[in-house]
Amino acid sequence: MRLMTYAKAINEAYIEAMRRDKNVIAYGLGIDDPKGVFGTTLGLKDKFGKDRVFDTPTSENAMTGVGIGASLNGIRPVMCHQRVDFFLLAMDQLVNNAAKWHYMFGGGLSVPITIRLIIGRGWGQGPTHSQSLQAWFAHIPGLKVVMPATAADAKGLLLSAIFDENPVIYLEHRWLHNLEGDVPAGDYRVPIGKAKCLKKGGDISIVSFSYMTIEALRAVELLEKAGISCELIDLRTIKPIDWKTIFCSVRKTGRLLVLDTGVMTCGIAGEIIASVCTECFGSLKHSPVRIASPDIPTPTSYAMTRNFYSGAGDIARKILEIFGKNTETEVCGIKRPPHHDVPGEWFKGPF
Repeated sequence: MRLMTYAKAINEAYIEAMRRDKNVIAYGLGIDDPKGVFGTTLGLKDKFGKDRVFDTPTSENAMTGVGIGASLNGIRPVMCHQRVDFFLLAMDQLVNNAAKWHYMFGGGLSVPITIRLIIGRGWGQGPTHSQSLQAWFAHIPGLKVVMPATAADAKGLLLSAIFDENPVIYLEHRWLHNLEGDVPAGDYRVPIGKAKCLKKGGDISIVSFSYMTIEALRAVELLEKAGISCELIDLRTIKPIDWKTIFCSVRKTGRLLVLDTGVMTCGIAGEIIASVCTECFGSLKHSPVRIASPDIPTPTSYAMTRNFYSGAGDIARKILEIFGKNTETEVCGIKRPPHHDVPGEWFKGPF
């Protein structure tokens, strides 16, 4: 184990994969810039050369098609977009080619492409630069979708994605890039489709993923002081979902709160609640609850975003309501960051 940032863990996964397999290539807009896509691709071009690490034109659909064609011929491309919003221009290639190829050819051909897409908020990103569109990708048969929350999972899931035989969408929240954690050395892989229980508890199950897992960890600490024992499950993969882990937890606690970075309607949180109500209805002691973004575009202005996003205080308050406790006195232990468009004093960017 070594302590490193989430961004460095992604960089290490690239290096490990490219050393192990000469067919792994890395490309995308700005991938060899001085800042290296928030630090995740720094030094790759120097280590592996311009034939395997290269910048691309601003032609998302065309370059995705190039990656699909390459992957059908033995290459393992890792394509990166600095915002998920930019990739919308390539949805035709993703949905009609990459996702369906394995099925249409009876399993005889695969498209082992990994597509890194960065989501996130803060600093006036606004409606076209901060969308969380994981539910859209998860809806497409043939795609796997991962959303790591920790540095170790950032490395482990990226390596698993690169060496998967079919397309994987790798969604990373930009507020996580400078978060530090212990990361195993070498060829460390996290299985796609397996959630992780970060905190054992008996009163309520919290199911989360990506950045909301970090907020949930802060809320769980406060709720322990209020006498509420939370079980926190980090999904890590939202397609496929680890239903066994979720159902087992809910059958134990009888209560469920799901956290989602996306909008409320037709989101991952709603899918989880629907399945829990179908499979675990007899175990429920309280109706399941979800916290997600409002069904409106993300605002840009500092004032309008103040109450748009949910954090640890909102999570704690919602759970206290479920247990009939006083929310005003109990949540005072969670301090809001000086500015609501950064996650905390530890945050050093990227903005």
